[in-house]
Amino acid sequence: METITMSQPGAGVDAASTKDATLIYRQSRWTRLTHWLWAISLFFLLLSGLQIFNARPQLYIGKQSGFEYNNTVFAIGAENTATGPRGYTEIFGHRFDTTGVLGWSGPAGQQTSRAFPSWATIPSYYDLGTARVVHFFFAWILTTTLVVWLVASLVNGHLRRDLAPRLDDLKRLPQDIIEHAKLRFHHTREYNTLQKMAYGGVLFVLLPLMIITGLAMSPSMNSVLPWLNELLGGRQTARTIHFTVMVLLVGFFIVHMMMILAAGPINELRSIITGWYRTDPPRHGDTERSA
Repeated sequence: METITMSQPGAGVDAASTKDATLIYRQSRWTRLTHWLWAISLFFLLLSGLQIFNARPQLYIGKQSGFEYNNTVFAIGAENTATGPRGYTEIFGHRFDTTGVLGWSGPAGQQTSRAFPSWATIPSYYDLGTARVVHFFFAWILTTTLVVWLVASLVNGHLRRDLAPRLDDLKRLPQDIIEHAKLRFHHTREYNTLQKMAYGGVLFVLLPLMIITGLAMSPSMNSVLPWLNELLGGRQTARTIHFTVMVLLVGFFIVHMMMILAAGPINELRSIITGWYRTDPPRHGDTERSA
């Protein structure tokens, strides 16, 4: 996160603009580029991944799977009933009717047995080969970008300066939770404690775990990293973890969008598109810290 007040020399603005001291340069070009690369990659990974999941819409814990094993933890399917075909979703043995969305969906009169509906997959029609090509392509873009970002952030101090929670941040955590619950937001150049923890969880836990489990599921990686599959408890367990991380990332995205809308979408979007962010006016007696 690069921060330059508009009143600073060399900020690249005209003299009239320097009167607005609340507008700062918050997001560097590199931060904005990686943000959108990750967003695009995760979009295609999600929809192509749901298409791949449709080929076997069950999740297991352990190294084996099949009818003779009782280790299914999640399943989506369809069954014939007295009222016709119905879709269902089963979680740890508890079954829910999800007809029209999961298991059995489609236009009236053209419903088909399908775990995730056509509007939620890439491609919309069943094509496992194309889905795998799309999935692996964007998986490598995501992985490469994440590795380059991590190295660059270590070198330029972005991790230490902007993302690593400090002791003061942890002390402010209870107050931050209360203020977010009340939808009371403070627009400053620094990330608040909840932002640091959320972004850190995604960048250093969820995305690496997604990549690691993806590698563990690849048969071609067994000869390169034979211990990885064993470490994760088998390919079926890795697949379940992979799917769970996807659900957590979707949850993060939903909360992220809600926070953007609540905090002021124009200001937040301008920051991640142009880099410029409007902060709260300084309170009386506050001094402006340099970046």
